[in-house]
Amino acid sequence: MVAILWYLVLGLVLIGISIGSGLLRRLPLTTSILYLALGYLLGPKGAEMFSVHPLRDAAMLERLTEIAVIISLFSAGMKLRVPLRDRLWTEPARLAFVSMSVTVGLIALVGVYVFDFSLGAAIILGAVLAPTDPVLASDVQVSHPGDRDRLRFSLTGEAGLNDGTAFPFVMLGLGLLGLRDIGAWGWRWVAIDVVWATAGGLLIGWFLGIGVSKLIERLSRRRDDLAPLEDFLAVGLIALSYGFALLLHTYGFLAVFAAGLALRRLERDRSRGQRDAPEREIANIAHGVLRFNEQAERLAEVIVVILVGGMLSVGYLPLGLLWFAPFVLLVVRPISVAVGLVGLRISGHRRGMMSWFGIRGIGSIYYLMHAIQQGLPEEYAAMIAALVLSLVAISVVIHGITVTPMMNWYERRTSPQGAASP
Repeated sequence: MVAILWYLVLGLVLIGISIGSGLLRRLPLTTSILYLALGYLLGPKGAEMFSVHPLRDAAMLERLTEIAVIISLFSAGMKLRVPLRDRLWTEPARLAFVSMSVTVGLIALVGVYVFDFSLGAAIILGAVLAPTDPVLASDVQVSHPGDRDRLRFSLTGEAGLNDGTAFPFVMLGLGLLGLRDIGAWGWRWVAIDVVWATAGGLLIGWFLGIGVSKLIERLSRRRDDLAPLEDFLAVGLIALSYGFALLLHTYGFLAVFAAGLALRRLERDRSRGQRDAPEREIANIAHGVLRFNEQAERLAEVIVVILVGGMLSVGYLPLGLLWFAPFVLLVVRPISVAVGLVGLRISGHRRGMMSWFGIRGIGSIYYLMHAIQQGLPEEYAAMIAALVLSLVAISVVIHGITVTPMMNWYERRTSPQGAASP
């Protein structure tokens, strides 16, 4: 009977979202808020249709969130149709590396001196909450592959990069807890977890994406009927780049993001000037892959956010700690953005928008589950889970309510020269 009810509920939800998508775009809320509320209503505190616990079901949640994040990272990479040498990459790179490191440090300080965590557990708390989310941030990301708006590009690039660059800090925290070998004075952590795993992941994804792109080009030039199926191509390249990256002990998230960038690179380079039939076919394939990936991303979002809503009733946060979410979103995020972008000429309204839209979400859930699976002590895991779930829920709601009016305001302010705003 429960299975039948799930079929009915899922069918009604998907049809309702599909039919009401036009109306929702006009309202100051996102579909993620509805998924979150639905999950809470169907969970242990509501209809009791399912029960998911962040500690008991960490393995299942790690796999689900992992799939959702890699799909979204591939989409983010394909949306950024800009050469790597372009100055547009300066801001997202600063946000993903410098701002994220500052975020980890500030949250870790709170973990040690306020929550009385060990240094390793505090760093894990910071690393789990540092990355912004590529899944739930679609409304502030670039709207199409040719979008060069600097705010949207920066937020998209940041979310694509920092979901991989948070991994070294997770590894460091696990090492300080004695759950991973980081070497004397941290030499192994620096050499393997920072340098090799980061650079290797990006290079693996880039070269696999380039290789697949050139294979597509060669097949398309030989015969029109040899063009690949876009959906299989998307899943295949994601799986190939992610699998190779893990096999070589590098970061799969960065590999998938780089593979998306590389696949789009060929289409961008070949689209200059007059295009013949093969070039048009390559462009059509790239657009088809992106469309398929975006649909898969939405479905993954539905499933994971509903589960997060159900976990809110078991991952509760004591009332005395409700200050933590505003602290991260209103203090830590603006400080980290200011430090990361120091020295760059950026208008006040765009800097303020980047400071506000530090959306936390499914990426944080994945890192939490990964740390739990690696042996994070339960005394820390329960507290960190409560903090993370509460922050994600608050972020989904407040950012979901503010994204439409704030982005509308931003577009009015920057139009018609928005892409060139300083």
